[in-house]
Amino acid sequence: MSTTSPTLIVIAGPTASGKTAAAIRLAQHFNTVVVSADSRQFFREMSIGTAKPTADELAAAPHYFINSHSVTESFSVGDFERECLALLTELFKVHPVVILAGGSGLYIKAICEGFDNIPDADPQIREKLNDELAQYGIEPLQERLKRIDPVYYSEVDIDNPQRIIRALEVYESSGQPFSSYRTSKINQRPFHSIKLGLNMPRELLYERIDTRVDLMLAEGLVKEVESLVPYRNLNALNTVGYSEIFDYLNGKSDLTTAISLIKQNTRRFAKRQMTWFRKDKEMIWVDALSNDLLVEMLQVITEKAWL
Repeated sequence: MSTTSPTLIVIAGPTASGKTAAAIRLAQHFNTVVVSADSRQFFREMSIGTAKPTADELAAAPHYFINSHSVTESFSVGDFERECLALLTELFKVHPVVILAGGSGLYIKAICEGFDNIPDADPQIREKLNDELAQYGIEPLQERLKRIDPVYYSEVDIDNPQRIIRALEVYESSGQPFSSYRTSKINQRPFHSIKLGLNMPRELLYERIDTRVDLMLAEGLVKEVESLVPYRNLNALNTVGYSEIFDYLNGKSDLTTAISLIKQNTRRFAKRQMTWFRKDKEMIWVDALSNDLLVEMLQVITEKAWL
């Protein structure tokens, strides 16, 4: 393969769609590396509940932004954009092609297109919103976001308190909805992007999600969450798979209910991921269940005009 400029191949799709395996196959084909765009796999303390690549998978191709940060560190999508672009500058000096893989649409957008300058928020506002979350739960915050910014509400993972609070704090600090800071302007990047989305029937995807959750429990998800109890109030841990087990540990539900909720909330999350990615006109969909997935992906890649 030859290119006139560096090429970033994006492997996107909902949770449990096989992104890790697909990214590794491409990385091995191009003798390159995988950069993760998963907003939870950054954190060293969260492994089972985030379905990180296994040790064998990490050994099969070099990975970046896996176990790169601690849950105690503040790490926003803006931080990721800055650090990842700097990393790509170095990687492209060695590799003409780099793979970016993940299900966090906002993080993929940050690398491929960038954002407008979203203002910093008053820390006291964030603290107030976090207190409201702890006292009343996420539903009132979701309803408030729906009222003030229906555009962002329709796109964001509404079960992710960190995203909800970020949008609300920007609004309360600036008086402008979060979505107003995102225009159609795309920042020019010194590389081309090819976006591949992994697609499969929804019913099968949901079956895979249920199987994955059962595997997480068998691998020790409850013990992992127990080890994170001292950090319970950190934004990184307000996420599906952890919040439900925290409620179980706090006596708010039994384990059977917690497991059922993880599966339900993960399916809802996957649906929102697909909604986000289907709005991306640059996304080219491939059959995640194809017997010749590598061949199908390579065909799409080589059809691009600059290759």
